[in-house]
Amino acid sequence: MNARSAGAFASGLLFGIGLLVAGMTRPEKVVGFFRVSGAWDPSLAMVMVGGIAVHALTRLVILKRRAPLFAPCFDVPVKVGIDRDLVLGAVVFGVGWGLGGFCPGPAVVAAASAAKPAILFVAAMVIGMRFEETLRRIGAREETVPACDGGDEGTP
Repeated sequence: MNARSAGAFASGLLFGIGLLVAGMTRPEKVVGFFRVSGAWDPSLAMVMVGGIAVHALTRLVILKRRAPLFAPCFDVPVKVGIDRDLVLGAVVFGVGWGLGGFCPGPAVVAAASAAKPAILFVAAMVIGMRFEETLRRIGAREETVPACDGGDEGTP
């Protein structure tokens, strides 16, 4: 295993352990967050706020580096507009999250424990991703920004 794979594995393992400890692999925790009338469970909001804070601070430190550890340059998204695809994707994601009680990360962690609902969710998620990929290829709508093209794109 090379250093890049080891780093990705360690990051994923830490993320998965955090999701397990926070109880986010249990759909009833997620559904409890969406239950605004009655017994509302704010724990998901606390996990999100904690994750956003860690990401924001880490991003500030990392982007001060000249280059990432395992790539020649940073690949920073440059698209900032809200378009139809973003809104449609957010709606599909939100409906799936609310109905299934999983979002992608916790679903993968829960599927690893052979939980049937999580396995079904992950299977549906993969089918949906392949479907979207096929639509992009058919419509030739793929928007790519070359990473490391020598210009300012992809660098902080």
